Amino acid sequence: MRHDPPRPPRRTRFIDIVNAGMRVARHGGFAVPPVLEKAPLMERASARAGLDDFGDPWFERPLDVLLDAVRDQARLNPAGEWSALQQLDKVLVDRLWAQQWFAAHPEILARPLPRPVVIVGPMRSGTTRIHRLLAADHRFSHLRSFETISPVPRPGFRHGEGDFRVTLAGRILKVARLANPRTLTIHPTGPLEPEEELGLLVSSFWGMKHEAQWWVPDYGRWCEAQDATPAYRQMARLLRLIGWSQQASSLRPWVLKTPQHMLDLPALLRVFPDARLIFTHRDPLAVVGSAASLAWNQTIIYSDHADARRMGEEWLRKTHLQVERMIAARAEIPADRQIDIHYEEMDRDWQATMARLYRFLGLDLAPALPAMAAYQRRAAGLKRRPHQYSLEQFGLTPGRVLEEFGDYVRRFGVVMEGQASAIG
Repeated sequence: MRHDPPRPPRRTRFIDIVNAGMRVARHGGFAVPPVLEKAPLMERASARAGLDDFGDPWFERPLDVLLDAVRDQARLNPAGEWSALQQLDKVLVDRLWAQQWFAAHPEILARPLPRPVVIVGPMRSGTTRIHRLLAADHRFSHLRSFETISPVPRPGFRHGEGDFRVTLAGRILKVARLANPRTLTIHPTGPLEPEEELGLLVSSFWGMKHEAQWWVPDYGRWCEAQDATPAYRQMARLLRLIGWSQQASSLRPWVLKTPQHMLDLPALLRVFPDARLIFTHRDPLAVVGSAASLAWNQTIIYSDHADARRMGEEWLRKTHLQVERMIAARAEIPADRQIDIHYEEMDRDWQATMARLYRFLGLDLAPALPAMAAYQRRAAGLKRRPHQYSLEQFGLTPGRVLEEFGDYVRRFGVVMEGQASAIG
């Protein structure tokens, strides 16, 4: 008997209803498709902010390439086009506001960023758990979700007063739940939860956030061939601005993490030369399937033409490249500045694993344990339903994945979870 491969999930009806309404409005002449071109976008942002200094113009080239890929490959639906316009407009306005803050407060860019702790690993390899446990320790600084969504305070911001960025983040997360609640099952968060700095790289229109929400493989391959140092310099400027707006001590090290760093470790280390690096590892059968699922569940919100097999192939390729580049870059990093943490170690005994990590960092774990335990309890409430996925949904097999990752598994002693279908 022939068995058809399992299909990945669909989005909710919410987006279908929004798309239908937008199509009716366009047909009736009440709305027009947004213009996703660089010059009009920059003019629109300047008019809205009343400013014209976008900072380092390096960002314009990745923006050009991204917009070309969005127009040629992404096949956005009406809701996706509207969302793309809002996202691009917001990043450009934030750049203008950031330059205004830097000009008004030159002390911001003088803030040191000493010895950051950077978690480096592929999507779904346990980076979020370690990041949030470290963020629970008040000896470190960390971003919150609303700060990666909106890194730049609005003009007139004062510390200790109401911050509209928190409200905006809450609204965005509510819309995300309506569009596809699985996205927040896969990566549970809230406006004030610790979050990765991917949004700071987006300030330069750089990185995998775009690839995980739109089908833009030409853009991804272009980025892979570039030196990312200017994007990381902008990330550092925004970290200084966020630390200043938090009124956090500039002596506290930042805790950072995003899978993008696997591709860009040389650039990261040029900008943060004293970074301490935590490398995470997990069974590639789980990593590839889960990464493809994460990208699928976001892409189907913005496009009606997502192809599960193409997505599986792309995230298999992308994850393999991440691992290759991570291995190559590690050869240049002193051994005393890097440590390996395995996913199953954290599952088996997170306290013992964190104790080993804290010895590497030269810190006593004990003062942080109560806050870490409180995070563990809160995390259990955030993730009410497990993330379920399978390689087969994306046209992949365990054998195919292990052909790509066999050397990695042997090199790092990665424990195989032994399932083509997984929960995690």
